[in-house]
Amino acid sequence: MDASLKKLSPEQTRPTREEAEDAVRTLLRWAGDDPTREGLLDTPKRVAKAYGELFGGYHANVEDVLGTTFEEVGGYNDIVLVRDIAFFSHCEHHMLPVIGKAHVAYLPSGRVVGLSKIARLVDVFARRLQTQETMTAQIAETLHNSLKPRGVAVMLEAEHMCMAMRGIRVSGSTTLTTTFTGEFKDNAAEQVRFMTMVRGR
Repeated sequence: MDASLKKLSPEQTRPTREEAEDAVRTLLRWAGDDPTREGLLDTPKRVAKAYGELFGGYHANVEDVLGTTFEEVGGYNDIVLVRDIAFFSHCEHHMLPVIGKAHVAYLPSGRVVGLSKIARLVDVFARRLQTQETMTAQIAETLHNSLKPRGVAVMLEAEHMCMAMRGIRVSGSTTLTTTFTGEFKDNAAEQVRFMTMVRGR
């Protein structure tokens, strides 16, 4: 890569839509198909558009996503848990789908955030290439830094298509990751309470 390009941001070096579509045609040829056949003529445009949606998290500001917080909580200071947040992501190693659920909790310290904002935060990080471990930590760190709660707990459980579709080809296996901050990290009883609430149906 040109040394001058290394100094530019990813957005500044972002290829054009036409270049992205040409890259799809190259991959189609590499896979052994003919991008000029009728069924594939519009595939490069569709893939480029789909990538714009699937990886839209790169263009979202996580601080803006959480937005306004609220102080009027009527004295409530116990766990706030949003569980079973469905997400679709892609692993950074093979760019294959990761399908799972997120469970996010925090202990308020005078302020709370709209519940839909937590789901939106999960969605933003899901729409980026990374590992599940990184995504788990990013969600916890962002919520902790933005809301300044007494503690944050995040659990992600997901199936990785890079295991199901290629390599070992084992379907149905689930990867579980957790991150705790504050009182959740320091107090094992709070971790157990979080796990019990997540698993309770």
